[in-house]
Amino acid sequence: MSPQNQFNLKKIVVEDTTLRDGEQAPGLVFSSKEKVEIVSLLDDFGIPMIEVGTPAMGGDEATAIRRMIKLQPKAKLIGWNRGVREDLEASLRLGLSYVHIGLPASKQLLEQGLRHDRSWLLETMFDLVSWAKKRAQFVSLSAEDVCRADPNFLVKYAKVAYQAGADRIRLSDTVGLAVPTQYADLVSRVSKEAKIAVMVHAHNDFGLSVANTLAGINAGAKYCHVTVNGIGERAGMPPLDEVVMALKYLYKIDLDFNLKILPKLSAKLAKVTGVAVHPWKPIVGSNVFSHESGIHVAGTLRCSSMFEPFSPEEIGAKRHIVIGKHSGYHGIEAVLRERACKIDSNRAKRLLPYVRKEAVRLKRALTPVELEKINNRVILKNRQK
Repeated sequence: MSPQNQFNLKKIVVEDTTLRDGEQAPGLVFSSKEKVEIVSLLDDFGIPMIEVGTPAMGGDEATAIRRMIKLQPKAKLIGWNRGVREDLEASLRLGLSYVHIGLPASKQLLEQGLRHDRSWLLETMFDLVSWAKKRAQFVSLSAEDVCRADPNFLVKYAKVAYQAGADRIRLSDTVGLAVPTQYADLVSRVSKEAKIAVMVHAHNDFGLSVANTLAGINAGAKYCHVTVNGIGERAGMPPLDEVVMALKYLYKIDLDFNLKILPKLSAKLAKVTGVAVHPWKPIVGSNVFSHESGIHVAGTLRCSSMFEPFSPEEIGAKRHIVIGKHSGYHGIEAVLRERACKIDSNRAKRLLPYVRKEAVRLKRALTPVELEKINNRVILKNRQK
């Protein structure tokens, strides 16, 4: 059965947490101006919800959140809060009507981190959610470290959250320990038994954040968390572009985003973080639409879908024919034609040995200018014979 037939076809809400979980990556700091610019780009992209930070930090954090609220984006802005009333009050004072409460679900985080038991957790969570729901439009609640939590207690926790008035529960794979089948089982069970909207929040410690996010949505989650370029604590979070494009192309769920914003968003985060996007990164990496292999270039020039899952134009990118050791004559001919050189297949074939020898000597691909120089040398050499 194809993935799209298995998928729970419904409106999925993608929430971006670049400015909260993303900025929690060690060493990252966004200025207030940068945060406003990122929110503006996310809003242009069409993200419906943005987690903007932690209001209780005050200072620059609060200033940035005020500026984001003043921007009046179409997206709903949500503040992250620890499980204490003072944090929620800080969010409400800033004017945030969407709030999230972070609390653990596993005994390890609860007993070793907060030094409390489950009874305290259920009572505290119920009081906080009830109090917040009377004052905020939307209340989200975490169940942190769900993959090390007792599934039976997790269901009970979700039921109490629903009774208290929570709008959703975030099943956080806090340390990235889940595998897709396990995560899907947890999401499915909570969704069915607690009847509360579920959000997936999958860390990427074992490289499974996107797979776990898709598995969670397929199992019944309505909400999912992403960050631009996958930034976040430790190994990061599911990249926004990868989740959105996987939903569209692998599961036939088009959320009507402005996909041409993706490269701009990615470049903006690379600039403000000082961390370049890896060339092999899916969707927005520079190698995604670059072709060198002779067979791939010939096929792509004949029909782009032969070796590309979607067109570069869809995300505002461009296709590149790279000339190097593995090139065939089709690529050479195509690049030289772009430079208005007189070229045919026979001459392109004669250029191949020179191109490959130069690529090996330089230990890299050739620039179009270097290719043209080789072409001119070969032409001159043939004339002198």
